[in-house]
Amino acid sequence: MKIGVVVHGPQIVDSGYAAELIEFLKKYGEVRARLGGTMGRTAVYDAHLEDTIDISEKRLPSESADLFAEEGADLVVLMNYGKSRVTGHGFGYKVFRRSKRKPDLIQIERPGEDDGSVVPWTESVHELAGEIARELHLELVDPDEICRELFHDEPCRDTESNGTEYRRLVGVSENENIFVNGIVVGVSTSDEVTLVAEDGVITEIIGGRIKEHGVEKLGRINLSEAVVKTGLLRRASVKPRKVKRREKEKKKFRVSFLNHAAEDIYRLHSSDLVVTVGDDTTLVAADILYRFDVPIIGITDGDIDRVVREGFRCPGSLIIEFEGGWDDIVGKKIHEELFRGRDSLETEDVESFKRDLLQIIDNIGASYTIRST
Repeated sequence: MKIGVVVHGPQIVDSGYAAELIEFLKKYGEVRARLGGTMGRTAVYDAHLEDTIDISEKRLPSESADLFAEEGADLVVLMNYGKSRVTGHGFGYKVFRRSKRKPDLIQIERPGEDDGSVVPWTESVHELAGEIARELHLELVDPDEICRELFHDEPCRDTESNGTEYRRLVGVSENENIFVNGIVVGVSTSDEVTLVAEDGVITEIIGGRIKEHGVEKLGRINLSEAVVKTGLLRRASVKPRKVKRREKEKKKFRVSFLNHAAEDIYRLHSSDLVVTVGDDTTLVAADILYRFDVPIIGITDGDIDRVVREGFRCPGSLIIEFEGGWDDIVGKKIHEELFRGRDSLETEDVESFKRDLLQIIDNIGASYTIRST
């Protein structure tokens, strides 16, 4: 049997279960594994598993499942370690619903917990899922039971009324960040949260507090298809794997510009310096680029949402903090005047680049403080 494994999120990797379960599945046939998502990719890299779990492409879990089906996989196994049973099962439902090819799909959820489970999302794999559940000492959960008991018969169905869209979130706890397509758009104030959008723009969070700045950055979206997460992007305390750059003579240095945390930060790993705009973008980018010995210059305004448990920064990094709302204004000015609207530039003198950047900031006239690493 050809088995395609979709590994989702950092927790299943950080816990050690991803590697363990991939090895376990080899008894059933030939196994190949892929992973989607930025923070999950970081976990795979830290665990030295990039030769076991393919992290070369950034895909949604449903896209990875469909790709395995196109490549002739007989079975797709979705591995996840949600922060709760409810969020895990809701996630599995979304992945199966969004997949276009609807492959034979088994979900292994929260394997290290007392409420860990195995879910056969297609009837044809129910017997095999039962066998896997018994061997792993996990509960076999029927999809109908998830829809009926956990989601009150409306698991993740999105409703629309008079042009207004509603999306109810599951498994949310009070005081958690709410991410939509990688951007923090609000904070939960209860465990019952519904996103409301009008003409594709989030206008209200029932059971939560909206973050206007985040909503502005997000812009218009398809609420029913958006990727929504709550809580920390990476919950575990980890020891980052760091690759030291090989010292070599350089005539030119590559400096990149990043203003959106949902972009593929890994494509910047060969840069010599990255300018980041926004507190969350700076935190996530600095944490990832630390592993490749790439310093950052972060343009922030102190409106930080703690999106990872720990954040690492490469020595030589600078954090330039402005008053609220100035980070986007300053970032736009730097992008226009210093980068000439491009995503990267080359310079023969990094220190001269930094002086030019600070000169642009000084010309704007906004007050700021600088923190160095």
